[in-house]
This record gives sequence, C-alpha cells and structure tokens, in this order.
Amino acid sequence: MLTRHRLLAWATIVASLFFLVPASAQETIKIGEMNSYKVFSAFLDPYKKGMELAVDEVNAAGGVLGKKIEVVSRDDNGNPADAVRVGEELLTREKVAFLIGTFPSNVGLAVADFAKQKKTLFIAAEPLTDKIVWDSGNAYSFRLRTSTYMQTAMLIPDAAKLKKKRWAIVYSNYEYGTSATAAFKKLLKEKQPDVEFVTEQAPPLGKIDAGAVAQAIADAKPDAIFSSLFGPDLAKFVREGSQRGLFKGVEVFNLLAGEPEYLDPLKEEAPVGWYVTGYPWNEIKTAEHKKFLDAYQAKFKDYPRLGSVVGYSTVMSAVAAIKKAGVLDQEKLVAAMANLSVGTPFGTVTYRTLDHQSTMGAYVGRIGLKDGKGIMTDWRFVDGKDALPSDDEVKKMRPAQ
Repeated sequence: MLTRHRLLAWATIVASLFFLVPASAQETIKIGEMNSYKVFSAFLDPYKKGMELAVDEVNAAGGVLGKKIEVVSRDDNGNPADAVRVGEELLTREKVAFLIGTFPSNVGLAVADFAKQKKTLFIAAEPLTDKIVWDSGNAYSFRLRTSTYMQTAMLIPDAAKLKKKRWAIVYSNYEYGTSATAAFKKLLKEKQPDVEFVTEQAPPLGKIDAGAVAQAIADAKPDAIFSSLFGPDLAKFVREGSQRGLFKGVEVFNLLAGEPEYLDPLKEEAPVGWYVTGYPWNEIKTAEHKKFLDAYQAKFKDYPRLGSVVGYSTVMSAVAAIKKAGVLDQEKLVAAMANLSVGTPFGTVTYRTLDHQSTMGAYVGRIGLKDGKGIMTDWRFVDGKDALPSDDEVKKMRPAQ
C-alpha cells in the first residue's frame, strides 16, 4: 500500500533523476550565460540581441550535433559572488553544457576560477583584464574580446609619435582600469623613456567626482591624458573637463570611447580629436560585416553596437567549439578551443593555444562630430594578433597548466 511518505519519497527520487539528466541527453544543447545586465545595460542590451541573432542563425541552419542550441541567461548583478552562485545554478539545475559571458573584469576572473574548479569550459565574452589569460590563466578559460593590453598597444604608436612628455592618467579604480593603466605606462615607457606621469586619478567605478578629477588633472598641467573611463563616468568627465577647458591644447587617448554605446550618449558634447578604440559600424565595408549588419538591422530595426558583435561572436565561438569537439565532454571541448578559428563580423579570429586569447581585432581612430553626433574618423582596423606581446613574454606571465 502506497503511503503519503512513500509517495513523497518516490517524488523526490524522480525529481533527483530529472536533475541528473546529462546535457547530451537533452532535446536542446543548453549553453549557460551570465552577465551584468542591470548594471551595464548600455553594452549588454545590444550584446543580448547579438546572441539572439546568432542562436537564430545556428538553429535555422540545423543546429549543432543534430540539436538546436539554447542560451540560458542569468544576471550576475556585476558581483563576483553572485556570478559564482549563478554559475553553480546553471551547471547543476539547468544542466548547461558549459559557460559563457561576463562583463566586468573582477566578475570574469571569479568565473574563470570557478570554471577551473569545476573543470568546465568558460568562454569569457567581454572582461578585458589581462589576468584572465595571463597571470591568472587556466586550462578551462578562454577570452574572446580584445584585452586592455591589446587595445592599449593599438593606441601606443600614435601616442609615441606625438612625443608628449607630461602625461596625466585617469581610470576607474578596479581591475580593468588598473590593468589598462599598467599596460599604457609600460608600453609608452618602452617607446619613450623620458616620459613623465605627472598625476594619476583613480575614482571608484560609477562614483566619479568629475569636477574634482578634471581640476586635479588641470592643476598638474599635462601635455596629454590617457583615460580608460567609460559609460556615465566618461560622460561626466567629458562634460566637466570641457567646461574647464582641460582638453584645449592637450591630446587625449581613451580606450572604448569610440564604441557607440559610450559615444552616442555624448551627442554634440563628443570630444573632437580624441584618439580612441571603437566601432564605426556604418563605414565598415567587409563582406563579413555587411552580412551581419544586414541581418541585425532586419531583425531588430536598429543599428548594432560593439556589444552586438561581441554577443554574436561569443555564441558562434561556443558553437564552433561544439562542432569541433563532436561531443559535450568537457575535456574534448577544451581541447577543441585550442587554435579554434571562428568567423565573426570582424573576420576570422583564432583562440590561441598559448594563452587562450582570441585574435579578435579592434578599430582605432579619432573622434569627430557630424550632424550633432560623435563619429569615428581616420579609423583603421588592427588585427589582434599584431597587438600581443611576444610568446616568450606570455610564457613568463602565464602559469604552467
């Protein structure tokens, strides 16, 4: 006779068996994705659209390994502890095949360490810190986006050419900002040994006192400024610096400021003449980009931002890894990522066996103004493989696996 206690016991067993179903036995291949959607919406709303476009294209073409793919997303609140908790939930409850995503560098590093502990593949989409592939690199973590070192290296030729001696630096005081600053100082010193760094301003991320920062830089009387500010911090700095005349006669270099996510909100306040990395989406004429642009605009009735490219390329990287591995076994997926080539809107990129960094490039140029809106001018594309340190340098930085 079935008692209430026996029924409950059977229900518990059935439920536990459901959660033990391996990813390979599911009707779809689930890819676990986490990101700071509420905290960094300017970049991550377009990023999510890019992922959606990639999923649609892959499934319309028959999926992968005979199954459709599904991206299961969770918000990590921009918090490393929350990201690890979410990663655990995606692996144990959602039974995802592996993990992708993250935005801020500190969150990316936390998930990379979690992936190492769980022996699970992790494709870091956006975090730019160099540590994720070098100092803290591990066998299970790979990174798509052009890193702080790489983007800084792309700006250095123009910076060195100007031969400005007195430099001020401003950055958000967290992993991305400190990493970018360290790379800039090292690389510029190598090209110009007599350079002086006359002041460094490091406000907390999202809490800049832009007036005070701009005034402190003005008081130091620099010839040039290097900044890695982005988002609302960048907008406030541009506004306060312009009002104080800080940028008159001073050359300014800023990572990311040419990305539509951060350039478009500035409108007519866009700082003309700044040297930047970015994304001149409406001027790129390559076949790969035109195909992506047409599909994106047809689906969303909007233009892509750089986040759109990153989201799309992250999913395509995940799919390429699954195809190459032929199975969802973690060790085979990780092995497939080594020297994996993936088609993206920026051309083919390769995940290097040496350090798990992709060779995705970036656009470098200057900010102009057209019809009351900031644009990139005099831009050029720099292949990521040409902006990396030597293999010997990387081997010294990256721990043995």
